[in-house]
Amino acid sequence: MNQHNTHHQPELRVYLRVWIWLFVLSVFSYLVDVAGLEGLLKWGLITLLMLLKAGLIVAFFMHMAWERLSIIYTVLVPPGALLFLAALMALEANYTLSSRLGIFAN
Repeated sequence: MNQHNTHHQPELRVYLRVWIWLFVLSVFSYLVDVAGLEGLLKWGLITLLMLLKAGLIVAFFMHMAWERLSIIYTVLVPPGALLFLAALMALEANYTLSSRLGIFAN
């Protein structure tokens, strides 16, 4: 094995566990759908289960769990940029509302 190779390949049983968890989460998602739940509770649970499945897929099948820099760029930077842009829009909206109400009028 090459000493300079720092890439860690997980064992096959890790992937099997992930497949089992994906199956279990899919079953729970189906059960939430047929349980007769309505409204926000139903869609909140389905969304939560969907995000858990997406997290497992990204972490293991896209190998993000073993690459710290990739996880930082993929998970933290885009939401940070969106929050920054949303803050800019909120400031602009506040300024526009204030100018329309005449607060800054001379």
